[in-house]
Amino acid sequence: MSNHYKSIQKSQQRAVALNYDGEKDEAPKVKAKGRGYVADQLVDIAEKNNIPIQEDSSLVELLAQLEVNEQIPTELYEVVAELFAFIYRIDRQMDTKSNANE
Repeated sequence: MSNHYKSIQKSQQRAVALNYDGEKDEAPKVKAKGRGYVADQLVDIAEKNNIPIQEDSSLVELLAQLEVNEQIPTELYEVVAELFAFIYRIDRQMDTKSNANE
């Protein structure tokens, strides 16, 4: 019974990948999204490429309503800006650690 519950939970997982090019884009865009197996693959790809992952089920539910390549709505600018700031801090920390090890 426990294994069955886990597989149901896992199949309901969602993931959304965002991208933002400040020189070309007015706002971040949804670059990929998926549920279940596709969500697992998105997370695996991010992990293999050292792309930071932030878990926020409420934000994912909102972003999953958008189409791929669609810009996020203005209502989500603040929360997504906080997310990108978090990622920027992680990237800087990783760079600092990498430089210290050289």
